[in-house]
Amino acid sequence: MSPHDSRLANGLGLSVEPLPGHGGGLVSVALTVAAGGDADPAGRHGTAHLVEHLMFPRAAATETDDGLDSHVARVEGAGGVCNAETHRDHTVFHTTVPAELLPEVLEWEARRLLTFAPDGSVLRTETSVIAEEIRGAAAAGRVWEAALGALYPGSRDSFGTPGELARATAAEAGAFFRRHYRPDAMVLSVVGDVDPDRVAASVDSHFGQLPAGEGPLPAPSPAPSPAPAPAVAPAVVRTAPLASPVSGAALGHPLPDPVRDRAAYLAHVVLAETLSRSRLPGLTRRDPRITSARVTCGYLGQWLGSAVPDLALAQFATAPGADVTAVLGAWREVLAELAARPADAAEHRRAVNALLLACHRRADSLTARSVSLGRTALLFPGAGGPDALPRDLARVTAAEVSAAAAALLAGPCSVTALGEIGETR
Repeated sequence: MSPHDSRLANGLGLSVEPLPGHGGGLVSVALTVAAGGDADPAGRHGTAHLVEHLMFPRAAATETDDGLDSHVARVEGAGGVCNAETHRDHTVFHTTVPAELLPEVLEWEARRLLTFAPDGSVLRTETSVIAEEIRGAAAAGRVWEAALGALYPGSRDSFGTPGELARATAAEAGAFFRRHYRPDAMVLSVVGDVDPDRVAASVDSHFGQLPAGEGPLPAPSPAPSPAPAPAVAPAVVRTAPLASPVSGAALGHPLPDPVRDRAAYLAHVVLAETLSRSRLPGLTRRDPRITSARVTCGYLGQWLGSAVPDLALAQFATAPGADVTAVLGAWREVLAELAARPADAAEHRRAVNALLLACHRRADSLTARSVSLGRTALLFPGAGGPDALPRDLARVTAAEVSAAAAALLAGPCSVTALGEIGETR
């Protein structure tokens, strides 16, 4: 069933997708805000991430008459779950509860927007928590961030910098909230066995109290520009080596704009699946220097998780004695083979079907569906919602995938040595 889209008088976007009999009596609500790490003020890298945390205060400073001292406690006390994610270009809060509790959840969600006023002690608690998150996330994301920084100088991750966050104040967090957490920069998406008209009435009752933003919307932060191309293409941009328990190399490539060139972006997604499922395993069997290889699109493989800039990242583990130049050469040979001759029908169908299966599995999750609904509305307008993605993927042809391989060959590439791998001189 198609989503029911509307907009409140104060500008808040509302998207309701009724799924009768689906979800086991649950409903999922996602609040998506058009501000992430790219909106951080100068000198305060991580403010968007901090504000996300401050929407879940850990101190009991907000104790209410019902004895529950936080949004999380209310949701979990009702048998639900909630969480949030800060990305470079958006932040999303998602909550899943039994369907009969939807009116209460909408009230709680609106309440924490209306009463956002963190104090200094809560802020210091959350900056400490974020510092631990940054340390934990470094191992998983540092390779991708190195590639992004090499190909798009000046780009930043969405987590933040502990040193800059340590100097953040409650007043700065409040100013960021007021500037970006305004109704006309947010979408509320509701998915489950719900009645759209009743949901709309309840949302208007609670979220209609949010004051409209003053003045025009904050201009989105411009996407970082690619690194200047040298006289001889393609550009190979080397980063500093990164410590790793396994020796190898990571190779990054810019992806097409998923808004202005969605078809080309999805062709690169199918390319990554084709390479990972068949071409790269073949490479490891015939080349003893390379012990494992995979390629993904998007941060930690979350393609369409953000808009531009986005990357494809190929990661290789190597045997002792291999060097970066050998890895880069083997990778380019694999790309050149597919660029010269498209995959046959069976190989192409296997890659597309694997992606379609992943799409359908995500669609079975109410939480993932509500998040996708809000993200699409804010970042990929006109894309058609979660159910349009499988149709778009199924339209990708083997020839388009071959053209994507050729585009990677012709474009810039970041090269990051991992572990003890050597560099040829």
